[in-house]
Amino acid sequence: MRKFLRGGYLGLLLTFLYAPIVVMIVLSFNASKSRAKWGGFSLQWYQKLFTDTAILDALWLTLRVALIATVVATILGTLAAIGIHAMKKKRANVLMSVSYLPMTTPDIVTGVSLMLMFVFVFGLVYRVSVAIGHPVQLSLGFGTMLMAHIAFDTPYVLFSVMPKLKQMNVNLYEAALDLGCPPLKAVRKVILPEIMPGVVTGALLSFTMSLDDFVISYFTSTTDNNLSMIIYSAARRGIDPSIYALSTLMFLAVLVLLIIINKRSALENVS
Repeated sequence: MRKFLRGGYLGLLLTFLYAPIVVMIVLSFNASKSRAKWGGFSLQWYQKLFTDTAILDALWLTLRVALIATVVATILGTLAAIGIHAMKKKRANVLMSVSYLPMTTPDIVTGVSLMLMFVFVFGLVYRVSVAIGHPVQLSLGFGTMLMAHIAFDTPYVLFSVMPKLKQMNVNLYEAALDLGCPPLKAVRKVILPEIMPGVVTGALLSFTMSLDDFVISYFTSTTDNNLSMIIYSAARRGIDPSIYALSTLMFLAVLVLLIIINKRSALENVS
């Protein structure tokens, strides 16, 4: 009886979590616009999706932001992890605690905070430029969205790399230095190969988070819209079935990346 109740509870939980996603995927192949009527299997909404210039532009913007933010965040997060790992324990613990904040702070707080910071900096730049006779008017757009994504992606790389550094034999780096290897070359030849699984996992996680973000992007850009912002705007006007197709593709992309991340993590734990 207890086993049956546990199974029933798990089934209800999974149904509650995934039934809406299954319904959305099914509706993306529905020939009818009506959500209450099945009009037969069709790919028309996917065809419409890939002929919509607004959505294609948003897709290109989303991929650009995600890729650039991932590359920059991977470099910054990896270097930060190496630097923090080399510090004394007390100072390292303080920096690790501070690094947790972007991951634990609600997205809306992070988004509003970044927006206020950008507005303040842009206002300061404008006042200084007016004072010197060359007014410069800056606005929230691609650049601010990109910087915001780098800011919240970096901690994910840091905390993916740090466990691999702790597993590494610290004597390897010192041995390389003793044998005459320059510090930067020792990092590239000794440390990076050891922590590369963590770097790749952090990069994939960063790309996933950036691809999926809405709240922070919404507050840090007024001129450029990513896919999440396009979906939000479309939902307010009334959902077109092509949005089901777009959401399905985004869900599958994120799902594939998460599966890769989990498999890599499992392989790292086994090794």
